Amino acid sequence: MKIALGLLLCLLIGVGCRLAGIPLPAPPVLVGALLVVAMTLGYVIVDRWIATHPARHKADCGGPSGATSGASAGALTAAKEA
Repeated sequence: MKIALGLLLCLLIGVGCRLAGIPLPAPPVLVGALLVVAMTLGYVIVDRWIATHPARHKADCGGPSGATSGASAGALTAAKEA
């Protein structure tokens, strides 16, 4: 479904640019097009890899208060005041 929506969006942008008489927002040479493909593939590969591997340092990440599981909220407040 995402691929179909992406292709439809590309088509609509191309038609809109053609009707408005503005240049297409795409690289005009093969090297530029390959760069776009490489960036897209890299994004997709990393996105799938991250989705299958659990976070190893989740305990070190702060929540809305900024406090991690290893630090108390009082210690965070004291550190901000210092």
